[in-house]
Amino acid sequence: MSDIDDQLKLMKRGCDELIVEAELREKLKAGRRLRVKLGMDPTAPDLHLGHTVVINKLRQFQDLGHQVQFLIGDFTGMIGDPSGKNETRPALSREQILHNAKTYQDQVFKILDANRTEILFNSRWSDELGAAGLIRLAGTWTVARMLERDDFAKRYAARQPIAIHEFLYPLMQGYDSVAMKSDVELGGTDQKFNLLVGRELQKHYRQQQQCILTMPLLEGLRGPEKMSKSLDNYVGINEPPDTIFGKLMSISDELM
Repeated sequence: MSDIDDQLKLMKRGCDELIVEAELREKLKAGRRLRVKLGMDPTAPDLHLGHTVVINKLRQFQDLGHQVQFLIGDFTGMIGDPSGKNETRPALSREQILHNAKTYQDQVFKILDANRTEILFNSRWSDELGAAGLIRLAGTWTVARMLERDDFAKRYAARQPIAIHEFLYPLMQGYDSVAMKSDVELGGTDQKFNLLVGRELQKHYRQQQQCILTMPLLEGLRGPEKMSKSLDNYVGINEPPDTIFGKLMSISDELM
């Protein structure tokens, strides 16, 4: 088995989907370090075990010698990711976002190597985009294509409100990939639409399109919803050991 085959086998281990494997193989054949992106919005102050599923995958890319880019969505966090939501999320202030971002930086290095991790904030390029740039970006996508997204389609069919700024979220996340020139982007299965937007925007901006690797979502302590602080069904990675042990022991055998 070639080194490329070995890398692909490790990259695909435990993943839900890889888009497109042939493209990733060609990127690896080029023999350069790939820019591997993982973005997280600091909408809550702590990381939990659900986050570690994809962060551990990012660490595998790091151990293979690739350039890991951990993106803190201090701009997109103020919009609020509508993925999987049946209602508009309340907006957070820049102060709340920056407070949470500090804890993300501290906690992510429990898994990633701090000396080999590039920490980025998407306000760096999103603020510079300005109103005119945002209008041009919005012009690259149609309402019909946005409504292809499952959660938007369900809310529209059920006559539930969809705020205009929620349509901007996938575009801003996709624009992150353009700004970072990412070769690979990681995310949970609920992020697939957003990750695909990144591919399309890179094509629009005449960049090589990123490959996408999605990881399964970890169910919360009670199931079947995904682990989430807002649902209080999480295990925080920075909680006291006794609390972590107690929460894990409370999980049913079936869910475990």
